[in-house]
Amino acid sequence: MRRFQKNNNGDHMAFSKVLVANRGEIAVRVMQTAKEMGYKTVAVYSEADQYARHVQVADEAVFIGESKVSESYLSITKIIEACKKTGADAVHPGYGFLSENTDFAQACIDNNITFIGPTASAIELMGSKRLSKIAMIQAGVPCVPGYEGDQQDIDFLAEQARKVGFPLMVKASAGGGGRGMRLVHQDADLLEALKTARSEAENAFGSGELIIEKAVIAPRHVELQVFGDTHGNYVHLFERDCSIQRRHQKVVEEAPCPVMTPELRQKMGEAAVAAAKSCDYVGAGTVEFLLDASGEFYFLEMNTRLQVEHPVTEMVTGLDLVEWQLRVANGEKLPLQQSELTLNGHAIEVRLYAEDPRLDFLPQTGKILRWKPVESKNVRIDHGMLAQGEISPFYDPMVAKVIAYGETRTDAIRSLARAVEKSVLLGVNSNKEFLVNLLRHPIVVKGDTNTAFIQEHFQEDLSLNKQSLNLESLALVASLFTNASTQSSWNTGISLSLPLKLRYDEQKIDLIVKRDGSLVTVEVCGETQSIDLLDQTTEQLIYVINGVRRKIDYAIEANVVYLDSANGNVAVENITYLPPETAEVAGDGKIRAPMDGSIINVMVNAGDTVSKGQTLLILEAMKIQQQIKSDVDGIVGEIVGQVGQQVKKRQILLNVDI
Repeated sequence: MRRFQKNNNGDHMAFSKVLVANRGEIAVRVMQTAKEMGYKTVAVYSEADQYARHVQVADEAVFIGESKVSESYLSITKIIEACKKTGADAVHPGYGFLSENTDFAQACIDNNITFIGPTASAIELMGSKRLSKIAMIQAGVPCVPGYEGDQQDIDFLAEQARKVGFPLMVKASAGGGGRGMRLVHQDADLLEALKTARSEAENAFGSGELIIEKAVIAPRHVELQVFGDTHGNYVHLFERDCSIQRRHQKVVEEAPCPVMTPELRQKMGEAAVAAAKSCDYVGAGTVEFLLDASGEFYFLEMNTRLQVEHPVTEMVTGLDLVEWQLRVANGEKLPLQQSELTLNGHAIEVRLYAEDPRLDFLPQTGKILRWKPVESKNVRIDHGMLAQGEISPFYDPMVAKVIAYGETRTDAIRSLARAVEKSVLLGVNSNKEFLVNLLRHPIVVKGDTNTAFIQEHFQEDLSLNKQSLNLESLALVASLFTNASTQSSWNTGISLSLPLKLRYDEQKIDLIVKRDGSLVTVEVCGETQSIDLLDQTTEQLIYVINGVRRKIDYAIEANVVYLDSANGNVAVENITYLPPETAEVAGDGKIRAPMDGSIINVMVNAGDTVSKGQTLLILEAMKIQQQIKSDVDGIVGEIVGQVGQQVKKRQILLNVDI
């Protein structure tokens, strides 16, 4: 990345110590640049994060409270106190948490702390989809036709929606991340969409204010990185295409946009800069547009912070956007003017999450037994994970951002798929296989995607559907279990044949293992597979199967083997020596938690009559709300779980008596 040593404002230094009011990868990312520029750094951390990587990277760290975000990372008072304790005279908010909180930006100013971001008034304006859209219309920025008025009665909104016409989008005015958004195709669904969007918005953002927009069906999602300084200078740093999405959340981000033309880039760039000027924007921001098939584009929203996907822009411009943020916050002019900015090559990013795509992307929690990001010349991996750590239920389940650069888009996408595939994550399920398969899909490789791509073309992918373990994987698991130190009787040099009982994804598998020195053979349901073990370390097996030499990363904890296989994170438990257990009956009325999380709403009372499929309570983990439904018709008996309670996966929440 290019470095700029010149100070356009003389030798004045507005601040010397930067507190990063965030956690995980973005906290680490900001600290790295701040340190390189000579600033001291301060981390804040919750109880769950006391051993986290960002705490270790910082020069100083301050404990700010319990694991719940409301008690720690969302506490303005505690973060201001942490600044005072350490003498931090600047705050970088990262993204998420308080990064777009007007009160936080103002609190920093009130306490003579430099807020590394835009003004509080710009955050407030752009934080409202309704008010920002009005401002954009006034600034001449193209906007989607709709209703953005202040009259918010449900019946009135329904009336306005009918004037807009179907299909349409109902959107929460506050917040983002796809929450409080509904696509409505017909009048019959309108009132329910308005009510549920409002309820979701109130719960998520504390505001039920809605806007109505004509739905732009299957557009591209194209955003422009903008920057402004305190001297009235503005530039855009070109576009990013974020069209591949799931539930309105970005999955793949790339620059440049595959269908961009110089003429369109200029028009969108001018519109983005006009948006920034309209609110006297300072620092890094992103103006998001919908681009339809005809080449028309419409303002969507402005994010008043550094985006998750900013590394994509850094790779194609050679610039460090955090450095720019720090320089602008220090009162300097933008390092470059628009005519000096150049775009070179192609960059693509995906987000590696601890989630299970086969269970509707349910967030995963638990111990990370091994995290080993790949190292490659054209690959960058931003993460906040230690080699061994934990995914907590309190925060976003993102493990890392994986970004690849190439001279061409084909080079970049090929490098990225391999980088994701070769990064080792063991201990929790992840979307790794989903990402690899997505990046190698012919339509994605061609670049002919839009926001409907996953829904229309990817639902049948293997990564989204439960798979059986193949014989090769079973042979590998068997070899590891029979070679474990606890199973020393196997290592006698004598040829043995013994039964093994395994559990994988709620399936029980009985097999016969034959071991003769390095040769391991498994027999399942009349089928056999042999592998020849060549070498074994504590992390990797090297073996030969059908004349082909292969290697696989693994981890063992207790009676569970984790394989980094084509199926993703495969976890297989050895239950051979476990006592017989009482079988769980499907539809037994014992309602269990599908994940670690917090109960945020109990929707029934003891004695209520409920039907199968009825929502009984709502569980939340990592900003994801999961409706827990009854698996039987019956009467609600004991309610074990209470609102606010933290529960573990498979814990009984309530009983429905049949």
